Amino acid sequence: MAITNEKTAGYAFLERLFGDSYYPQHLIAEGRTILLDLCERIERERPADLTALYALTAVATERFNELDRRMRDADSEIETVARDEIAVDFHFVATAYGFPEADMEELVAERDW
Repeated sequence: MAITNEKTAGYAFLERLFGDSYYPQHLIAEGRTILLDLCERIERERPADLTALYALTAVATERFNELDRRMRDADSEIETVARDEIAVDFHFVATAYGFPEADMEELVAERDW
């Protein structure tokens, strides 16, 4: 499914992490895919409220948890800069899909990074 939301379709997810040699770039690309998959799922399921949105972001956050384990295997991790970038991008997605009141911490509440 192609993303139809113009804001998210053209957005450079995890932009600050690309090009930084600390982060394995193929894993950052996978992080971008997680966020794009979240956008597609929001468009497909059309959450009616914050509770439904948080359920979708919880699944995406669990995928980032697994990504962090893989990053640690590659002598990297989701640390402060990456945590902030991911959370900001989750909030961008929430806002782009009509949930500007979404709590940034709640969007990534399932994180273990």
